[in-house]
Amino acid sequence: MTGGQPSPVAETFGKAAAEGRAVLVGYLPAGFPSVQGGIDAMRAMVDAGVDVLEIGLPYSDPVLDGPVIQQAADQALRAGCRTADVLRTVEAVRDGGAAALVMTYWNPIFRYGVDAFARDLAAAGGAGLITPDLTPHVADEWLAASDHFGLDRVFLVAPSSTDARVASTARACRGFVYAASVMGVTGTRGSTSVVAPALVSRVRAVSELPVAVGLGVSNGRQAAEVAGYADGAIVGSAFCRRLLESGSDPAAGLAAVRALATELAAGVRAGGDFGTIEPLA
Repeated sequence: MTGGQPSPVAETFGKAAAEGRAVLVGYLPAGFPSVQGGIDAMRAMVDAGVDVLEIGLPYSDPVLDGPVIQQAADQALRAGCRTADVLRTVEAVRDGGAAALVMTYWNPIFRYGVDAFARDLAAAGGAGLITPDLTPHVADEWLAASDHFGLDRVFLVAPSSTDARVASTARACRGFVYAASVMGVTGTRGSTSVVAPALVSRVRAVSELPVAVGLGVSNGRQAAEVAGYADGAIVGSAFCRRLLESGSDPAAGLAAVRALATELAAGVRAGGDFGTIEPLA
């Protein structure tokens, strides 16, 4: 809740729960493959069934990102993507009717100014931030700014998190809790995490917030499997890879992300029945 009203993210999770399905969260860095190209790709993802967009703020030291997302973010930076372009992308996605969160490391927000970024993000229609390298116990300035501007704050828990850390992190979250399903950096994997269901259960034991699982989901079968025990499936590297593989062909890139989003959307709607999902070739 923000200002007594459910945020766009909370509304999205609530609607999906009423439909008996999980939420599909898709990630791309802003400015990739170009600013407008990224906006077009995100709109294609939403049209094909992505419910919430994670818009990455490209950063030069992405310590938690795997090689695919690093390559995508580096391409955006080399093309001159700046924070203003991230906010422009947020505005475009929100104008298209989807909830938009910015996924960012903390240093760019600190340098921009926490209050100033919160103000500008809210003005662009952004729902809030996902902050992978910021923990609640050192986030007082962000907690205050997000309260003031009515923004969601999504922190991460991991399989290594203690029960006390899971509880304190969940208490600080708004929108949903991000459950990192594996230890390590982002990237597609051949199978989903065997420890993720237990992590989701640990979060649910201390919080009523939705729990979305990220790191490793790359196809419809995996999305359906995650949807069987979590409230949302987060997919990033697989979308980046599709655009990278499309090279300089924008039409092929849009077709590729649209096809992947269609498959993943079918997965989160399968209610855990992943045997019915046919992955793309």
